[in-house]
Amino acid sequence: MQYDIFNGDADGICALHQLRLATPCPDAILITGVKRDIALLSTLQGVTQSSLTVLDISLDSNRPFLHTLLTQSNQILYIDHHFAGVIPETAALTAHINTAPDTCTSLIVDSLLHGRFRKWAIVAAFGDNLHDAAHKAAQTLALSEAIIEQLREIGELLNYNGYGENLTDLYFHPADLYRAVLPYEDPLDFIASSPTLAILRQGFRQDMTLALSQNAINPGNTNRIFHFPDTAWARRISGVFANLKAQERKEAAHALIAHNADATLRISVRAPLANRKNADTLCRSFPTGGGRAAAAGINSLPPEMLDEFISAFHSTFDESGGRQPISLSDSSQN
Repeated sequence: MQYDIFNGDADGICALHQLRLATPCPDAILITGVKRDIALLSTLQGVTQSSLTVLDISLDSNRPFLHTLLTQSNQILYIDHHFAGVIPETAALTAHINTAPDTCTSLIVDSLLHGRFRKWAIVAAFGDNLHDAAHKAAQTLALSEAIIEQLREIGELLNYNGYGENLTDLYFHPADLYRAVLPYEDPLDFIASSPTLAILRQGFRQDMTLALSQNAINPGNTNRIFHFPDTAWARRISGVFANLKAQERKEAAHALIAHNADATLRISVRAPLANRKNADTLCRSFPTGGGRAAAAGINSLPPEMLDEFISAFHSTFDESGGRQPISLSDSSQN
C-alpha cells in the first residue's frame, strides 16, 4: 500500500504533484488537512508493510509517530524544510531535509527531479512567500514577467486555501485541491482550464478586502502586530495577509493573532524578509509552536500567555521601544 502524506498548503500540494508526475501512483491513499494540521503521521499508527511519502510536515513534530511507523516494516520517504531535530538513522527512512530559509519542500523535490516540473516548484515558492527563490528558479526557464505573475497567483491561491481552524473554513479539502491539480503537467494549463482557481480568486479578493481594513494594534513600531476577529474569513486569509505585510515592509517582523473555537489564540509569525531568522525558535518556545526560520506559528496559545509571547516577539526581533502590553479587547473587531 502507498500512502502520500502532505501539508495542505501550496508547498505540500506542489511537492506531491511533482513527484506523482514523475512516478504516477493512482492508488495512493492521500492523507492531508489544513495547513496547521502537522501531526499527520498520528493518523497512520496501524499501518504496516507499506510505502509512505511524507511531504512538508515537521519530522520533529511527528517524531513519536514516525518512530512507530519505522518499527512496523514500512519504507518512508521524508522530504521537508521545517525544523527536524535528530533524523533517525535507519534503512527504512530516506530523508531529504533542508531547513535553509530560502527553500521549500517543492524546491527540494525540484532538485531531486532535476527541474523536470520546475514551474510547479515556482508556484510553491511563491505560495511560501519565497519570492526571491521563485524568481531565481524562473530565470532558469527564461519565463516572461507575465507568466511569472500567473505562477505567483496560483501559488498564493493554493496557499490561501490551506488556512483555517478546520476543514469547514476552507473552500476545498486539500486532497480535492490536489486532485484538481493532478491532470496538469503545466500550471499555465491549470490556470486556463480549471474552474477551481476562479472560486479561490473570488474568495481571496473578498477576504483580503476585509483583512486590509484591519490596522496594526501597535502603531508606531517597526515590527507590526495584527489582531483578527473570530471569523472564517480571518482564519482563511491570515497566512497570505501575513506574507503580504512581510513583503510590504521587509525590515520588519510581523505577528498576527487570531482566535480558535476553544478560546485559545492562533499566532502567525513572519521574520523580517531582510533577515529570515528565528521565527521557528520563537514559536517552538511556546506550546504547540513550530515552523521554519522565516515563517512559523503557534496553533493554540493559552490567552494568559499572550503578554509573554509579545515580550518574546519583541526580544527575538530586537525592536527598541513600544513594548507595552497589548489588550485585544481594544483592537479592531470588524
